[in-house]
Amino acid sequence: MHLLVCGGTGCRAAASDSIVESLKQELENKGLQDDVQVIMTGCFGFCEKGPIVKVSPDNTFYVQVKPEDVTEIVEEHLVKGRQVERLLYKDPEKKEIVADSKNMDFYKKQIRISLRNCGFIDPENLDEYIARDGYMALGKCLTEMKPADVINEIKESGLRGRGGGGFPTGLKWEIASKNDADQKYVVCNADEGDPGAFMDRSILEGDPHAVLEAMAICGYSMGATKGLIYIRAEYPLAIKRLKIAIEQAREYGLLGKNIFGTDFEFDIELRYGAGAFVCGEETSLIHSMEGERGEPTIKPPYPAEKGYLGKPTNVNNVETYANIPVIINKGASWFNKIGTEKSKGTKVFALAGKINNVGLIEVPMGTTLREVIFEIGGGIKDGKKFKAVQTGGPSGGCLTEEHLDTPIDFDNLLAAGSMMGSGGMIVMDEDDCMVSVAKFYLDFTVEESCGKCSPCRIGNKRLYELLDRITQGKGEMEDLQRLRNMSNVIKDTSLCGLGQTSPNPILSTLDNFYDEYVAHVTEKKCFASQCKDLMTYSVVEENCVGCTACARVCPVGAISGEKKEIHYINPEICIKCGACEERCKFDAIIVK
Repeated sequence: MHLLVCGGTGCRAAASDSIVESLKQELENKGLQDDVQVIMTGCFGFCEKGPIVKVSPDNTFYVQVKPEDVTEIVEEHLVKGRQVERLLYKDPEKKEIVADSKNMDFYKKQIRISLRNCGFIDPENLDEYIARDGYMALGKCLTEMKPADVINEIKESGLRGRGGGGFPTGLKWEIASKNDADQKYVVCNADEGDPGAFMDRSILEGDPHAVLEAMAICGYSMGATKGLIYIRAEYPLAIKRLKIAIEQAREYGLLGKNIFGTDFEFDIELRYGAGAFVCGEETSLIHSMEGERGEPTIKPPYPAEKGYLGKPTNVNNVETYANIPVIINKGASWFNKIGTEKSKGTKVFALAGKINNVGLIEVPMGTTLREVIFEIGGGIKDGKKFKAVQTGGPSGGCLTEEHLDTPIDFDNLLAAGSMMGSGGMIVMDEDDCMVSVAKFYLDFTVEESCGKCSPCRIGNKRLYELLDRITQGKGEMEDLQRLRNMSNVIKDTSLCGLGQTSPNPILSTLDNFYDEYVAHVTEKKCFASQCKDLMTYSVVEENCVGCTACARVCPVGAISGEKKEIHYINPEICIKCGACEERCKFDAIIVK
């Protein structure tokens, strides 16, 4: 029997390390240490319900487990054979307990290819990866296939890059293979920088060998002997597990010279990023690895022609590589039956924001936004009304209720005014101000711009200033046309993808929520009560009992009134911090 404990970053932050140690100690106390194995895995995906402990082989799925629950799990489940009902998942809609994850709405529509091993194996144990067909694909390539055969298999699969651009992966490999050089490089882009995105991090934490195997396969197909993983230093757990995986692969002869008894050699090194969003763009990433400033260059030449140290270089992101071993093992025809005509396979999304089931999901291309948000995601928190979903991070757009039945793939999202991006998906409800959302993303882009080209460096700053004016109630109707005009110029003239897509949050919210912009400008109102400068706090006289709680917490003394008498808020002094509304127990403070 196995006890699988989620060891992703989120669950570790919620004491899953302590749960593992407590389980081992309790099993020893009961004399069960030889019969039950405790394994810390990668992310299960259902982050909203973490930490998670799954009992195998009966697949009992315990949620929101605390270290103090360990004794009961061991005593009841392992010793007496009874499930601990209070720790089982309860479906909020059907109001019934679901013990097996296969029967949960969160997992039912998922097809896990990139995430196939996350939550199933110990990522620090190579034997467990091998037990689930690990390195079989590499062995097959080296002993049964020629490099051109490998490339054709990837091309026929229809796999497109999962980092945001969606370029056909097999074609990229083919271009690199045709450029002769004394040295070529395979690069993994693990510099995941979108707000709310944690797809690549989770794959590296839960299944690092899948990426190493895929990079070696890529190296064989294009004639490269060296691999580099560019990972942001803010991912310490992913870095730790990658280091362990690389060392294990070398010990087993799966990296290094004469792999699988052939004359093929390939090795991998880590390179660390300092958290610059622009380094997710491949030329910026390459310059950063070379010790230069992380700034993009005009393409062509493309990295496949002239990349790292001027040599042919293939760059794919973590999720793209994670698909490769499965395609080789199961065949291109198996993979391309999943998804849509132009977008094959599955896509991993990080579901975040105002949604009940925050977590990591993997669904077939063509799954609709409605299915993701309301079936897998469990709908909007606290019964609020859905307002928008941001896909593609700072480069994407905000889609509305009318887009909910849009099948998710590269082309459909672009046509709707957004993009796939790397897979961030942030859900918003009726309490979100879309002008403020656009301002948030522009603030991020301005901060992360490398400054090399004027449209991005200066233009985005001017866009942010316009949005800031509007959220302060100082905007004019002409500003709305200025926003649109400037956004289109920046899209057309910026040097790299970061600048070219940075106005998308503005353009999509102007298209879909124009009335909110107008209300901010003409009525000086933010109906979502998110723009502080447009908010007014006041007391509902009939509800006020004069308890003085609000006055006591006001940091600037803006509330006056005697005890047991109606209180008043001076709008000239009020800094709109919300402390009074939070403290009042009588619904006597309102925000307009």
